[in-house]
Amino acid sequence: MKLLACLLALVSSLSLAADHPDTAGWKNLFTPDLSNTVAPGGWAFTNGELVAKDHDTLWTKESYGDFILDLEFKVAKESNSGVFLRAGDIKNVLSALEIQVHDSADGSKYGMVAAIYDAMPPSKSAAKPVGEWNHYTITCKGPLVQVLFNGELVIDANLDNWPEAGKNPDSTPNKFKTALKDFARKGPIGLQGLHGAAQAPVWYRNLKIKVLE
Repeated sequence: MKLLACLLALVSSLSLAADHPDTAGWKNLFTPDLSNTVAPGGWAFTNGELVAKDHDTLWTKESYGDFILDLEFKVAKESNSGVFLRAGDIKNVLSALEIQVHDSADGSKYGMVAAIYDAMPPSKSAAKPVGEWNHYTITCKGPLVQVLFNGELVIDANLDNWPEAGKNPDSTPNKFKTALKDFARKGPIGLQGLHGAAQAPVWYRNLKIKVLE
């Protein structure tokens, strides 16, 4: 039975490492005029690309539980941004999981691009060079969070494996005052604005979402 379970887990894992989805017919995460956001602040679409001009996070008005989010992003040198998922409180970004959008490892494997910030590094580096477009497909279903990054499955996490506040499964500390297993399973999605000392720009496009039943 144990061998069978291992084989099933392997097959499941291999099936997830697929191509990015065809998003035809999916909903735009943000409307062109950003009227479905809490407050657009300095964010704006230019030629189909969403760009921040200040540090404010752009939050959806709608809350999302189980979903697939597909998007592209491009960074400049020293860009530092992120995709916030299922925020429990939009005034506290540490109440949301953050998938890092970054040009480097940020000095830590837990801060590198595609990491779940301060909780789980990606299994491999799949980033394209600065100035080129990257592709994320982020899937959230119950406690499961997966990130497909430029065609590579780099995050396959079960939040139930984080039962303690301030501690990761590998015993390293994290900044979270709440155990990740107790994070909200439904909440707004956000994009972090200009962040870090460099205040370098970041660009997003083709942000599409599909709600899972």
